[in-house]
Amino acid sequence: MPDSNRCENWSAELIQMTVVALQLDVAWEDKATNFQRVHELLAPLAIPAGSLLVLPEMFSTGFSMNTAVTRQGNPPEAEQFLAELARSTRSAVLGGVIGTQEGQLRNEALALAPDGSLLTRYRKIHPFGLASEKEHYPGGEAVVTFDWAGFRIAPFICYDLRFPEVFRTATEQGATLFVVIAQWLSRRASHWQTLLQARAIENQAFAVGVNRCGNDPVNAYPGRSCVVDPWGVVTTDAGEFEGVLSANLDSAVVSRWRDEFPALRDRRWSCARLHGSAA
Repeated sequence: MPDSNRCENWSAELIQMTVVALQLDVAWEDKATNFQRVHELLAPLAIPAGSLLVLPEMFSTGFSMNTAVTRQGNPPEAEQFLAELARSTRSAVLGGVIGTQEGQLRNEALALAPDGSLLTRYRKIHPFGLASEKEHYPGGEAVVTFDWAGFRIAPFICYDLRFPEVFRTATEQGATLFVVIAQWLSRRASHWQTLLQARAIENQAFAVGVNRCGNDPVNAYPGRSCVVDPWGVVTTDAGEFEGVLSANLDSAVVSRWRDEFPALRDRRWSCARLHGSAA
């Protein structure tokens, strides 16, 4: 289990949090090349300690159903890479890996503290049916959050973005920032930012979307990693090419807006009631 006191000590003095998003042109099924490319992109940067560093969904292989390649070894190389990245940058790191739960592979977002310890592990709730993802990586069951630098952060993965109920569930758990890691296709690029804006507006929260760019053997990817504020304004956009996006976020913006315009307090039904779990 994560040591919450240790994590709080890392972020207690922060007023703002720096988000650093890596928009990768992911090399197809080539972990070593992708690990090296992450190092190359980060090398010229001075990343403030206590930042949140985010990599796309399945960043080490691309969105592959070839489980012989995407499966991690023992020890798990992608998770070890993210842990070392957290330690070397003295930041929290969130990235997409293929993990294992009870013998089944899962598409996961892994969040690690600056000492490499676990902050949370989120399993993608909505596998992408058109790609037969659920046949290779069955869906998870739970929304999760973790606290970092004054934010309560809810990680989601790609196709989850089309299902507003899981974002509202996260908001009911106190989320003030959504981080969506993705391998979102170019042919639906307009949906990507529109849905991120919608999730931010309806939950009065920040939304950070981190997508890949470039091509795999079948699909093209538009990039367009971005930061959306609680009013739904895209404040930072990475464009379509490989690179790094950086933005400073202030958690007080969320609380002030929610107090000024208390739409969330005016809700009549919770997600629990809608799902029939409350009287």
